[in-house]
Amino acid sequence: MPHSELMPIGVFARRSGLTPSALRFYADSGLLSPATVHPVTGYRSYGADQVAKATVLRQLRELDMPLPAVEAVLAAGPGEASRLVDEHVARVLREAETARRKAVVIKSSLTDVPSLPIAALKGPVFADAVEQVLTATVREPGMPVLAGLRIEVSEEAVTLTATDRYRLSTRTLVPAVPPLRTWAGTVDGEELRASAAVVRRCATVRMDSSPHGILLRVADREDQHCRLLGDGQFPDHRQMLAALREVTTRTTVSKALLLRSLEDHPGERIGLHVTDGTVALLAAGDGHAANRIPATGTGPPLRIWFELTTLYPAVSTALGPDVMLDLRGDDQPVTIRSADCGDFTTLAMPVKPEHTI
Repeated sequence: MPHSELMPIGVFARRSGLTPSALRFYADSGLLSPATVHPVTGYRSYGADQVAKATVLRQLRELDMPLPAVEAVLAAGPGEASRLVDEHVARVLREAETARRKAVVIKSSLTDVPSLPIAALKGPVFADAVEQVLTATVREPGMPVLAGLRIEVSEEAVTLTATDRYRLSTRTLVPAVPPLRTWAGTVDGEELRASAAVVRRCATVRMDSSPHGILLRVADREDQHCRLLGDGQFPDHRQMLAALREVTTRTTVSKALLLRSLEDHPGERIGLHVTDGTVALLAAGDGHAANRIPATGTGPPLRIWFELTTLYPAVSTALGPDVMLDLRGDDQPVTIRSADCGDFTTLAMPVKPEHTI
């Protein structure tokens, strides 16, 4: 290799993101040998064509991949290397989940507070409700509770609620047996989604409260623990629901037709012109109708605008073949629900008309 293409270990370390000591370690391990070693001084030099390999080596070690696995990845072709990386990540995730569950047991033993039964629900129904409501969550560093699902247990029902502050989804479930006590808490959404995949296959799931979260207990399976999100308060959704104005315009439209029109809509914002016989989809800028969908409704005509990312999920998660939109004005939350099943409801916030022009 020409001398001009070689670089000393310090320069190569900066290029690859590895420290000189790490490079010496990987050279001794046989993973990344220097291009040349000075016979007298022992100084090591590396070639520019080794930077890519060194970078991948560093990235694999950042995944906590052991040296034998790193060596196998570096020696493999692209397809096999990708498979080996996926296998390692899956193993790390399994180990992390095992550690989390063991930590729950340890923390419970430290508090000496037993878990308390709250309610029993049908497993498939609970799992479906979790998936539906969690579409309204969002990850926001300043408000971790927005990534959670609020569970409220009353004497008669279990209510699940989530919000990203632009949508609010809620579903009320009838327990398999009357709840044993009232309870409320905001539960980690990702852990609840993973647990829902387990309880979906079980006829009945029992919900217990623990000092740090809830336990979902099913027959012949390991308990599923979902931690409470204690940082910050969940938005006061009950006050918002109580403050909703009276519905002025109501329309019922085919869910499939509305979704298809939303999917074909070219812009990021979309307007709805609601009349007693149609729902017209409006294009931002000129406000002209891009598509018209047959509908039935009552009340005065109304134009209202939404972000597509707000409206589409609200419609797509509605139950049944037809969706009902309850409108209160162009600047008020719209209630979106099934036309014949009222236990799952989403509120969607519109945008101001002048923002669309």
